Amino acid sequence: MEYIDDIAALEALFDDPVPASLTKVTPVITPLYRSWIAASRFCILSTVGPEGTDGSPRGDNGPVVHIADERTLWLPDWRGNNRIDTLRNIVRDGRVSVMFLVPGSNNVIRVNGRARLTTDAGVTGQFERGGKHPKLVIVIAAEELYYQCAKAVIRSGLWSRDDAEGLPTAGQFAKEMVPEFDAEGYDSGYAEYARGRLW
Repeated sequence: MEYIDDIAALEALFDDPVPASLTKVTPVITPLYRSWIAASRFCILSTVGPEGTDGSPRGDNGPVVHIADERTLWLPDWRGNNRIDTLRNIVRDGRVSVMFLVPGSNNVIRVNGRARLTTDAGVTGQFERGGKHPKLVIVIAAEELYYQCAKAVIRSGLWSRDDAEGLPTAGQFAKEMVPEFDAEGYDSGYAEYARGRLW
């Protein structure tokens, strides 16, 4: 198999960028981007660190981030599995990318920038779910924002198809690694288990 390991060889495969793909980039959260991001309940946060890259899904039952100002997003770190891969990466290398999705929309909004972590009570206190607050908040300094070409979502039929039937379950994935794991018990009880641990 041949690989491309030269930028000139890569660029030779493609035409010039579509002009709109360059002019759509903004360094600030404009009013339209603000309204779109505020409608998003789900995003994917990508980080990089010494061990490699990490892509972490983040979600909430309202806006997934708080827009603090035209250059700053606050992303609460709600309860998870405590691996903290993403958080370790941010402490060591603040570069992040965030991809925001809204069910039913073919657009995807991308934000690139730098992040830091805070436990400041004035920030974590902005987020409250049933008396609970996140342990920390990821503070993202946006450097560029742009909407992604919709072709990938259109090609995939992302919001118009249900491909979940017959897929392996989380319990089955765990059992594949640890044969004695109770996959059926885990899967049947997870919804109840998670209900009290979402925030």
